[in-house]
Amino acid sequence: MPTLSMFYGIVIQMFWDDHPPPHFHAVYAGKEAVIEISTSLVLHSEMSPRALRFVLEWTELHRSELMEAWDKCSMLTPPNRIPPLS
Repeated sequence: MPTLSMFYGIVIQMFWDDHPPPHFHAVYAGKEAVIEISTSLVLHSEMSPRALRFVLEWTELHRSELMEAWDKCSMLTPPNRIPPLS
């Protein structure tokens, strides 16, 4: 599972050749969230509200890069790293 970015202890990852809709996984303190890329819809979350807010803010800033990463992972091609939230 490629790691796309890391910030504030949050790790952003995608699975190779994952199922639709396009989404990514965020992990913080052993808790996971799954976020749909195009809408920022939270598909699943065990994450604290504060950490989830950081993830959603980052998603808004990097939506096009996330879609590019999704396309690459779908083709089993390594995705580019995405800048962290700063």
